[in-house]
Amino acid sequence: MFSRPNGQGVSLAVTLAATLVVGGDAFASTINQNTSWTIKRSGATSTYRVVAYGDSIFAGYNGSFFSVAKRAAPLVEGEYLAKDFNANIEVVRRTKSGAKADDIYNNKIVAERSYMQTSNTRVVTFEMCGNDYLQARSAFSSQTGTCSYSGLDKALANCTTYTEKAMQAINTYATAAKAKIVMNIYYPGFDADNVLTSCTDPSTGAKINKRARFLPYLAKSNWRTCNLAEKYGFKCADAFAEMMAADYDSNGDGQIDRDAIRYRSGESEAAYVTRITSTFAGTLRDANTHFVSSSASYDYIQSDNTHPTYYGSTIGTGSGSGAPDFSDSAIVNGQNAQWNKWGHERTGWILSTLDPATP
Repeated sequence: MFSRPNGQGVSLAVTLAATLVVGGDAFASTINQNTSWTIKRSGATSTYRVVAYGDSIFAGYNGSFFSVAKRAAPLVEGEYLAKDFNANIEVVRRTKSGAKADDIYNNKIVAERSYMQTSNTRVVTFEMCGNDYLQARSAFSSQTGTCSYSGLDKALANCTTYTEKAMQAINTYATAAKAKIVMNIYYPGFDADNVLTSCTDPSTGAKINKRARFLPYLAKSNWRTCNLAEKYGFKCADAFAEMMAADYDSNGDGQIDRDAIRYRSGESEAAYVTRITSTFAGTLRDANTHFVSSSASYDYIQSDNTHPTYYGSTIGTGSGSGAPDFSDSAIVNGQNAQWNKWGHERTGWILSTLDPATP
């Protein structure tokens, strides 16, 4: 993400290999995009660290191998934290674009655990599984004949397994952290998937709607992520709710749409899946058109129909520092003026609401 990967050179061969699968669903191979950016506050005497592990979402991927969005979700979170702590905040992103959950667990969270083991680490956050589902979706979409759901089943099982392993590892290594946060996943391509498959269901012999098949998997995955978070002392940032439903009551049921679909502690997996796929399915919207009111909407997804939009500039993979992009006076009620206009600003803000109040 900034001037060259921290201690990890990217060879030309790797760069050329890191091409996208047709349709932009997922990377054919992976590429490290590691950054460290310190938010410097005037007069601050202490520096604390936020460590973020993940794939291209936390990387701030923008289509380039050598630059990323500066204000990806972890840095947005860090800027809010700098204000709350009145301190400098070093935001370390150890990310691997195109990586599946097992890769992130083994080669980022475990292999690069030293980044969260420092005494000044206060927040550790991670996200994974997006590429597991993107690749499973791509493979499923290419099927003809009789549909097989084994690839989707495997993606769900692997996501569940490695999300739990990641939490166990972070609990072991991040002993100075005051907050540990996992972010679940939104549904890129929600509208594009509203089509019939080329294959036929083995029970009915009929083609099925792709979105109707994929959404329950994603709902199960997100419930498990947030449920595991409660089990292991993590907080769960519900990106699905923030990205996939409006910020007003569109159906007149007395609930703001995003709140109606949010994960609820104590609710069973089956009840949550029903709420997402049936009860409030009509309020779900593609994140390309996120309604912040009945008359205003913003595009939360880049033109690749996968990665979140971002505010501001890009940076090169490596390290750097600078003053906050928003002054203290520009943050009102814990929100900057861009908080609901971009995908990364939105997810960074929801992460920040789960941060510790003091260092």
